[in-house]
Order: sequence, then structure tokens, then C-alpha cells
Amino acid sequence: MFSRDNWREIFETIQKNKLRTFLSGFTVALGILIFVVLFGFGNGLINTFDMFFRDDAQNLIVLFPGQTTKPYKGYKSGRRIEFDNSDLEDIKKNFPLFLEYISPRISRNGLVKYKNQSNNYSTRAVAPSHQYAEKTIMMKGRYLNSIDINKKTKHAVIGRLVEIDLFGNEDSMGKYIDIAGSVFKVIGVYQDDGGDDEERRIYIPYTTRQLIEKNTDKIDQIITAFKPELGYNGAIAFERSLRDFLKEKKYINPEDQNGIFIRNIAEGLKQTQQLARVLQIIVSFVAFGTIIAGIIGISNIMVFVVKERTKELGIRKALGATPKAVIGTILLESVFITAISGIIGMFIGIAILSSLDKKLEDFFITNPYIDMPVAIFATIVLIIFGAIAGYIPAKRAARIKPIVALRDE
Repeated sequence: MFSRDNWREIFETIQKNKLRTFLSGFTVALGILIFVVLFGFGNGLINTFDMFFRDDAQNLIVLFPGQTTKPYKGYKSGRRIEFDNSDLEDIKKNFPLFLEYISPRISRNGLVKYKNQSNNYSTRAVAPSHQYAEKTIMMKGRYLNSIDINKKTKHAVIGRLVEIDLFGNEDSMGKYIDIAGSVFKVIGVYQDDGGDDEERRIYIPYTTRQLIEKNTDKIDQIITAFKPELGYNGAIAFERSLRDFLKEKKYINPEDQNGIFIRNIAEGLKQTQQLARVLQIIVSFVAFGTIIAGIIGISNIMVFVVKERTKELGIRKALGATPKAVIGTILLESVFITAISGIIGMFIGIAILSSLDKKLEDFFITNPYIDMPVAIFATIVLIIFGAIAGYIPAKRAARIKPIVALRDE
């Protein structure tokens, strides 16, 4: 344990050499600050990529009909593929171990009117389970249910901004709106974290849409949700099985890539997260480079410090100071300056990240942050290397004979 005299001497040395102390501390603080900020930016990139998928459920596989490009079993190429209600039932029947829920989607755009107000909105005809796929949050009333599907009711669930546009301050619940010439009763109002576009949509039963369109059974898309416990590999297997099943049912050549299109959210999410992590690794590499630069800076300054104090060290040894005492004094000073500066740099970096919040969203950096254990670890690493940076030249100086040290210019 070091005595009070040692600490008094250290503070006196710091007071006498303010510029040297400032340069040493500034190098350390800047290195930690840059590391914290860059590492936080890496986490901000991951947050941005995650937000692209946060609006919808992440266990979705969406099926889109396409157009064949190859003949198969007597069918010519160029055939337009169509989905219908039987596809929903067949998927339910053949994939019970994979499937959590399924919903069709029929999208249309049309003029929607209420009294003297009107606007064009996107209307989606769906099943009740579509609420889970879109993570729709009900503000008023209810979502579509099985009764709406079976009875083909003219019920509509409107977005928060649709209500504001058409009804103003009036409550929309129970009111009737004209959707492209058909009258629907508003049974619910929802909000969606996906943004304004998501909240300017209207949901109606898919069976009602089919009834309006001359009692057809055609659907635009099929949204399936696989059981989360299947994981990524299970999702890929489910996707492959769905593709093979529908190609066989629709008489599509197995080698034809355009007959059916499939969007697997799990696969896209994994690829995006991998890209974000690669970017974070690159940013972290640059951040660690600043740590190394800081270490080099500390080493250079400590070599200069010890060189400057060579004559002083010679006097100490001539008065009976042991090499261990000489090294200890310099080492304690080095660790003290490095620790204080590192902690200051760490907290300034964290404060900068906290102040940024969502200000860098245009640069794809959202809520940048750094875990406190990571910041502390980086600071400790720099402190350790700061100690080593002081120890090596101090040990070399402690070996110099007093007479040689006193002659040093």
C-alpha cells in the first residue's frame, strides 16, 4: 500500500507538469470516448435493421402467385397462377405440425366516403388471424372474427388516421362508410407501429370481398405463420415443403422459379441481422483501433515522462530509494492518470450516445447505445495497458546507476 507521502508527491508532480498530464489524460479519454461512440453506432445499426421487421410478426411466410415460364404436364408456359380458398384448406390439412395460423389477403384501392368527407384508401380483405401477422393494436371496438367470415358481414376495421381523416372529432364506432360503392359498418379502430401508411388501411372479411366480386373464391396472397419453436431451420424446411406442395397442386414445373414467389420473414431477418453484425464488427474493429492508438500514445508520453525525470530518479536512488520504490511511484502516477481520464472519457461517450437518441435515423443509426460492462471492460483494458506503458520505461530507468542518471541531460 502506498503512503500519503507518495500520493502528495504524485499530485505535486501533476501540478508542476499540467501540460504533460493533460496530454496523457486527453489521449486516454479520447481513445475511450471514440471507442464508446463507435461501438454504440454499431448497436444503432442493429436497432435500425431490427425495426424493419418489428412491425410484423417474424415467423411469417408469405406466398405470392406468379406466372409460369416453363411448360409442365401439358400446360403451356406463360400461365397465370391463381390462389383460391381451397389452397387455404389444403395447407391447413397437410401442414398441421408446421402451421400456427393462416390468412388470405386480397388488396384493393378505392374511394371511401363518410358524409362530405372522402379519400382513397387501401382495403385489405383478410381473416381474423391477420391481426397477429400485422401486430395490429385495437384502440376501439374489435377486430374481425370467425362470424364475420362465415356470414360474410359488411364490417370494417379502420386505421387511426382513417378515422381522423373521415370523422374528425366524431366517434366512428357503429357508423357506416361507403367503400367503393359498398356500405360497411365500422366495428373497430386500430393503430400500428409501422407508421402512417399502415394506419391508413381498412380491413374487411375476405369472404365479403369475394362476395362483392361476383362470389369468386380467388385470393391475392396467402400469409402463413410457422410455429416459433421450429426455429430458423424449421422455417426453411416449411418454406421448401410449401413450395413443393403448391407447385405440384398448381402443375408448375419444379424447376420454374417464377410460378410461385415466397417471402420468408425469418430468412430475411437472419440475413439482415448478419449484415448488421458484420457492420458492427467493422465498426468495433475501428473502435479497437482507437484503443490501440491510445495505448501507443500513452506509451510515447510515458517514455518522454521517464526520460524527463531521469535525473530526478538518479537523485532518489542516490538517497537510498530502491528500484521497486522508483517503479512504484511512476506506475502509480501512470495508473492514476489513466484511470481518471478513462472513466471521464467513458462517461462522456455514454452521454453523447444518450443525447443522440433518434437524431441519426437518417443515417440508419437508431438509439445507439453501449452495454455498461463493455464500456467498463474497454476502460479497464486501457488502464492496464497504461500501467504497462508506464512500467516498462520506469523499470528501464530504475536500472540506471545513480551517477549515470545524474549526468543525463
